[in-house]
Amino acid sequence: MKLEEALKKIEPLDETAMDVCKKRWDAIAHPLHSLGKLEDMLVQISGITGSADIDVRKKALVPMCADNGVVEEGVTQTGQEITALVCENFLQTKAVSSIMCKSVGAEIFPVDVGVASNVSILNRKIAYGTKNMVKEPAMTKEQAVQAIETGIEMVETLKAKGYGIIATGEMGIGNTTTSSAVASVILKRPVEEMTGRGAGLSSEGLNRKITAIKKAVALHKPDPEDGIDVVSKVGGFDIAGIAGLFIGGAVYKVPIVIDGVISAVGALVAVTICPQCKDYMLASHVSKEPAGQLLLESLGKEAPLHCDMCLGEGTGALNLYPLLDTAVAVYYGMSDFSGIGMEAYVPLQ
Repeated sequence: MKLEEALKKIEPLDETAMDVCKKRWDAIAHPLHSLGKLEDMLVQISGITGSADIDVRKKALVPMCADNGVVEEGVTQTGQEITALVCENFLQTKAVSSIMCKSVGAEIFPVDVGVASNVSILNRKIAYGTKNMVKEPAMTKEQAVQAIETGIEMVETLKAKGYGIIATGEMGIGNTTTSSAVASVILKRPVEEMTGRGAGLSSEGLNRKITAIKKAVALHKPDPEDGIDVVSKVGGFDIAGIAGLFIGGAVYKVPIVIDGVISAVGALVAVTICPQCKDYMLASHVSKEPAGQLLLESLGKEAPLHCDMCLGEGTGALNLYPLLDTAVAVYYGMSDFSGIGMEAYVPLQ
């Protein structure tokens, strides 16, 4: 589906379904709203899907994989060969996120939107990595839209296969630099505030990273109100692909889970394109990276997990799945008050 067509299909959440879900929570034999965010997430999922009959048994993780030309500036600890290595590991249950998928009952669908070499994962390659944003725009606007449309396509495909929820992930050496750049521009915050050490930079490396971002932003002057302009000039194919997943979730009424900083930046890009997408997103954890909490606040999200994680790949998002499973178990398994001979709780003023 083309982006322009997709945006026209996005509707508000189903308030009737949310009300039915909330009434069901209030009717089961427990103190009102005593499961907090667990209850809120199921109410939101009802609004997303348009039904209080919640089914998230089929779970997916979609890591968007791409390389970034800005690695030429010495902003990473490792080379681009690691992107390809991890992509292959996804399929062999050797990557952290693919091992976690097995543990939480999810399936992984890694997508090549711009890896610098040929890999075995689903091929939606737009180019062999982006350009070096310090010297030229990372990609064309047409390429950015193509990456976004790839994300939309993945949601359409997975919904057709019966998946009820999708976690976002990524893999791409250099993408903590591009995500920091995009976040700094859209949130209009200092680069230093939005930039961390990524996979383990030295202080000298961190300074190179900050300098590279500042140079790129000064050279291209991306428009903070235009997510496509920002991601095309200082972003990455993976970020654009993730933005497409969030837009696709709003189009096809599938809850999409935010992972860490890079995923949240993809969410931010999606929201600049279509603010209503925000309602179709679930937060999972607060990343240890400097921009983690700020990004969630900008999206109006509170994450239930605080694990000091910053690995990426969708690892934080995957850890939300067991929480949802416990919430669904109570939602369907708990008797109402009359069933246990107890008077119902009533809201107190």
